[in-house]
Amino acid sequence: MFQSATAEAVEERARQRRGWNRHHSLPYALVLLIVAYLGVFILFPIAQQFLTSFSNNVVGVDKVTWVGLRNYERLFEDEDFWFAVQVTFTYMAFVVVGAVSLGLLAALLLNRKFRGRNLARSAIAVPWAFPEISAVLVFLWMCNPTFGVMNVFARLIPGIENNLNWLSDPKLAMPLVIALSIWKAFPFTFLVILAALQAIPRETYEAAEVDGANPLQVLRHITIPEITPTLLLMAVLMSIFSFKQFTLIWLTTGGGPYGGITETLVLRIYQTAFRFFDLAYGATLGVSGFVIVLGLTLLFVYAQQRQDRARRR
Repeated sequence: MFQSATAEAVEERARQRRGWNRHHSLPYALVLLIVAYLGVFILFPIAQQFLTSFSNNVVGVDKVTWVGLRNYERLFEDEDFWFAVQVTFTYMAFVVVGAVSLGLLAALLLNRKFRGRNLARSAIAVPWAFPEISAVLVFLWMCNPTFGVMNVFARLIPGIENNLNWLSDPKLAMPLVIALSIWKAFPFTFLVILAALQAIPRETYEAAEVDGANPLQVLRHITIPEITPTLLLMAVLMSIFSFKQFTLIWLTTGGGPYGGITETLVLRIYQTAFRFFDLAYGATLGVSGFVIVLGLTLLFVYAQQRQDRARRR
């Protein structure tokens, strides 16, 4: 009888061990799938592009050879590259400031209670869900120099009597592309900032009201400090969004109207690799873009850690 009880105990422990192994091996299996996906579709292309940047891989070349840092030397001497970087950072700065500021303003307004608030929130979120190609087609129709509605409003401005060529004028092309990008991006910042505002404890505002703080003081000393991490995150995400933006710019101006006035680094990479078929130099441009995005991400991590240390003090 004692041996039977011992055998049952041993068998029960073996069943528990098998169940424990199955239960605790599932997370590792799921993580392995994610790592495999990242390795095949992200890390491998990045590594391949990095290696290609050290070669003379051009369509039509019979033998691809190792050229060392020759492509990077060409990169630093390429005026078109530096102009594309300048255009990229100009475009990025306006889109980030515009999308985050507009999203913050909309979130502050729609965080208040009023009739029809849910409908207004849904309406603001529409541009983010709108397909980029459809948005560009509507935008091109609005900016048509012959019958576009933009010229109807432009002629209401004193001094403007003729129709404007919105996307053919180098002075207007970039502002219009920036406006379209902000319109497309700010609903996302609005939704995230609104969620951050709703997470602020109501007791904090009630204490401020008891102390006699006015709305501006509440905004400055309570609301903004509480959502600063969210604003930093939105700045980084909008920087990445604007840096890698291709569809909106390519379908509206194609990098023109001339002189590459709206040609960002992403468009420059596309033109180099798939129009001029210089795959090696296109990969070199891609590596430079990767380094820039990595630098922006590390800058955000540094700012976040610095803010966390300041809060602990």
